Amino acid sequence: MLRGRGLRRRALIALSLAPLAACQATAPERAEFADPPAMERTLAQAGASSRAGWPEENWWRRFRNAELDRVVDKALADSPGLHKAADRLRQTEAVSEVEGARLLPLLDFDMGMRQTRIPTHGVVASYNRALAGTERTMAFINPLSFRYEFDFWGKNRAALDAALGETAAQEAEYAQTRLLLSAGVARAYFRGRAAARQLAIAQAMTKLRRELVAIAQNRFRTGVDTQDAIAQATAEVEAAIKREAGASALLAFQQDLLARLMGEGPDAARDLFAGKHLVASVRLAPPAKLPVEMLAHRPDLSAAMHRAEAAAERIHAAKAEILPSIDLVGFAGLEASRNSTQISELGKFLFRSSAFSYAVTPGFHLPIFQGGRLSGRLEGRRAEYDEAVDSYNETLLAAAQQVADALANVKQTRTALDAQNRLVAARRTELDMARSRWRNGIRDRREIVLLALGVLDQSYAQAALEGDNQAATVDLFQALGGGYTEGPMQAPINPEKDNITPVVDVIQSLGGG
Repeated sequence: MLRGRGLRRRALIALSLAPLAACQATAPERAEFADPPAMERTLAQAGASSRAGWPEENWWRRFRNAELDRVVDKALADSPGLHKAADRLRQTEAVSEVEGARLLPLLDFDMGMRQTRIPTHGVVASYNRALAGTERTMAFINPLSFRYEFDFWGKNRAALDAALGETAAQEAEYAQTRLLLSAGVARAYFRGRAAARQLAIAQAMTKLRRELVAIAQNRFRTGVDTQDAIAQATAEVEAAIKREAGASALLAFQQDLLARLMGEGPDAARDLFAGKHLVASVRLAPPAKLPVEMLAHRPDLSAAMHRAEAAAERIHAAKAEILPSIDLVGFAGLEASRNSTQISELGKFLFRSSAFSYAVTPGFHLPIFQGGRLSGRLEGRRAEYDEAVDSYNETLLAAAQQVADALANVKQTRTALDAQNRLVAARRTELDMARSRWRNGIRDRREIVLLALGVLDQSYAQAALEGDNQAATVDLFQALGGGYTEGPMQAPINPEKDNITPVVDVIQSLGGG
């Protein structure tokens, strides 16, 4: 007994404090969208130009490499990852259709029949013995049955707009997946192309190292040199074989990666890099208005913004649930009932004008006290919105960093590659001069082979730097959005500045919700 009184006392206290808790449930300040980050100095150092445009959709074609075009097109057509993104987009489009149905009246066709028998000793017969054992047949046909909710506060419209926002976000996610896939394919292609060139250079170096072993052995047999020279030349052959194996493994890794991105097995990429496919040099200058226009050209930023817009609409829908609603339900049709089990007799009365029936039922619903359920749902929607805005701000900063990093990487790799090209040219000149002395009998074959090895060694590094520069250019294309142009140009309006917020605040202060 004492325990029951304690429970009742605590329940009464909780009910008395509920209005006070609702009074405190006023909406805090919402998270705000960050302004475009300052990038003027970074862009100035990178040579940004007001005449520079954003990348085009098929940006990889600027490298003018037919093999790269074929690989990227194959990946965009057959990649399972891109197909999954398309499936998610179709799901969100279907949800939008479902939410849009709330704005329209729902029409149904109903038809039914029922046969009943009242038991002789049942409850009904105990009150009216005349009905004991009565058999009855009833049928109805309602060709028009409708339900409609009047959307005075925009709840259903907000739910539809939220679904459309999620669809727009998923469209941007699809574009982001497409961009990541094409950039991943191009990056792997250039690294694989560099690995194929390095493998060819490593094989040539191994061949020259073996020639040095043969020269050392010949010099040892003639007594010109010692056996130590043979041992050193043999060790350098093993080192060259090791380098060749490393280049071969790197090439196989990139080929397997490309095959997976294309949606194929490893064998599909084994013939890549077999021929000589030239790659055009691409120098990409960033647009001068990059930070301001970044939202319109980055699919990940666009997706984050659309999700924030959807979250704002869900706040409006949650507020509208606290307000009264009016709906209308009705039907029109035919109905008949007879004290008989003969369906044919029922049909004589069902299809007469006297069987016509209808009903119209307007309804009014006002949630007076919900124990904080609706207010809690509203606060949850507000938290979702704040999280979406913070996610956008985080994505914006990450996007600015990616652009800055890509610009710095392109500049660094280009400088290193230009210096390496000059170094390789100098070594080739030195080799040509040595060959001239060798033809005149001034130098022996060993000097030619060692200088040729020096040229190949620098060419090996040159191939790596060339791949790094091309991959850095791909990173810059990706950081600039890869030709995406469907992003919004401005942030949504603060969801707390709509017309129903003051009314909702008053209802919550009185304990509603």
